[in-house]
Amino acid sequence: MTQQDAQQDKYQGKDNKLPTRALGAQGLTAGAIGLGTMGMTMAYGAGDEPGGIATIRRAYELGVTLFDTAELYGMGTGSNEQLLGRAVRDFRDDVVIATKFGFDMSAPQNAEGYALNSRPEHIREVTENSLRHLGTDRIDVLYQHRVDPDVPIEDVAGTVGELIAEGKVRYLGLSEAGPDIIRRAHAVHPVSVLQTEYSVFERAVEAHVLPVVRELGIGFVPYSPLGRGFLTSAVKPAAEYPADDMRSWDDRWQPGNYEQNLAAIRELTALAAAKDISVTQLALAWLLAQGDDIVPIPGTRSPDRLAENVAAAAVTLTPQDLARVQEILPKGAAGSRYPEAIMPSW
Repeated sequence: MTQQDAQQDKYQGKDNKLPTRALGAQGLTAGAIGLGTMGMTMAYGAGDEPGGIATIRRAYELGVTLFDTAELYGMGTGSNEQLLGRAVRDFRDDVVIATKFGFDMSAPQNAEGYALNSRPEHIREVTENSLRHLGTDRIDVLYQHRVDPDVPIEDVAGTVGELIAEGKVRYLGLSEAGPDIIRRAHAVHPVSVLQTEYSVFERAVEAHVLPVVRELGIGFVPYSPLGRGFLTSAVKPAAEYPADDMRSWDDRWQPGNYEQNLAAIRELTALAAAKDISVTQLALAWLLAQGDDIVPIPGTRSPDRLAENVAAAAVTLTPQDLARVQEILPKGAAGSRYPEAIMPSW
């Protein structure tokens, strides 16, 4: 039996739970690997609600306890939150539901996407909608999805703090916030967790963001931990994806960058093969090795892929393995993670 087979077997039963990690200093805990649900309703082609619900329920069986959604993922309809709420209904008290506010879904999209809106009254409106869509009486983690330059972060943190005091929210989270915003929010109400893109492909948080969250005792949730699918070994050039798939315009899939990134994946795959694991498991194990305050949230619609992701928690990387990853991708992937117009500013 290979190491990969043994890892897969370890997480096939309901009684084999993921190790638990603390996210921040306010008491939030979750299994070492979570599940992002965005791709079940947007960004990666047409959704499959029955398949999404089945995947979420299988995740719970495999020990996943952190489930991530957002108002945005339903394009204002609540569909993603509703899907998650239906899926976890029978075990709601055993899991952590995280959702997000911060966009004005009533305004038409422009070249930069939806307008931002983190005004206190809008935060309350979105929270009430999310509670209804999720079919729950509290949101475990409420994130500001993107920093709104028109609303002081102190007002945002204060409003979520009020919702926490009212019992509608348990923990405050931020997403794609820089060091100054994090410090200012934390001074008003403790921030439990920061969510930002982080993977062997995307390393920008390492220089300034991770040191600040660790100084303040804030947990870190990397989204797109598999490079939006590039780190799954099943990739093709941008032109071969449909227009409603974000990989059709993502800079890392474009000619020139695609070839460089594919070459890096081949080297990472060789390293993974030497350890009898998949490149996906290598990428997730690398993230887990960056600190015990990290819980990545890979997204998938496939129960088989889900089991592979969860099994990464059992992978141990040696110092030599970590050094080899650094050698292959010293600065991350070729290409920007977002177009300049919508790139978060730290």
